[in-house]
Order: sequence, then C-alpha cells, then structure tokens
Amino acid sequence: MTTSTAKPAILRPSDIPARQRGGGAKTIPLVTRRTGSTSFINGITIFEPGAAIPLHKHNCEESVLLLEGTAVAEVDGIEYPIQAGDVTFIPAEVPHRFRNVSQSQGMKILWTYASVDATRTLIETGDTRSIDDEHKAALAT
Repeated sequence: MTTSTAKPAILRPSDIPARQRGGGAKTIPLVTRRTGSTSFINGITIFEPGAAIPLHKHNCEESVLLLEGTAVAEVDGIEYPIQAGDVTFIPAEVPHRFRNVSQSQGMKILWTYASVDATRTLIETGDTRSIDDEHKAALAT
C-alpha cells in the first residue's frame, strides 16, 4: 500500500507541446512537479543538426541518456563523444553542455534532474532560472 498522494501517469511525448530552448533546441517536459513528482524531474530535448545548448550548471545531479543521434558532451572542460544509448552522470555545479555533431541528422536526449527544484545557471552570464520556469517558455512552432 502506498502513502503518496500523487497518481501514476503514462506520459506520451508526442502529445506534449515542446518548448523552444533557443540555439536549435526544444524541450518536452515529462515528469515534473505538475505530474506529482516530489523528488525528480525529467524530459526530452530535441536538437536540430549542428545545434548546441550553452555551457551551464545545475544545483543538483543530472543524468542524460542519448536517445538518438551522435553528440559531444562537454563536461567540466572535457569533450566526450557519445552515441545513442550512452548515459552521462553530471554532479551538481559541474559546467556542461551537449552539442549535436551531425550537420544532417537530429539528436534527442532524455534528461533527469535529481530535484524538482532544479535550476540552470548559464556560465557565460551567471543567469540562474528554475527548470520549471523554462518549461513555461514559448511553445515550439
């Protein structure tokens, strides 16, 4: 018997509107505070050919599974080539980013943050935002 007030959910990414991230990337939030999660959040980010997200860090641990394509994971100043099926573990406060190295194929990642209160701090500007606020950004077209 469970004591949680959250209800189980089946999430279908094809039914969830994507949010623009900029730089040729868009995100589909999946398990979030809105679905009842109290301990982690996850989602999918889709990268156009050649797209990259800015160097950033989080206030909690993150794991990323490369679902499709080929990429470079830049973690703490070191670039690692990754392919579909590879998984990363990134401790809190470690600068990182992902780049789609293909100029002709898309790339897709499944990310998981170890906190519903996850934040993203851009290394270049120091700007910090909650991941929840990012999910409220403009819908992708």
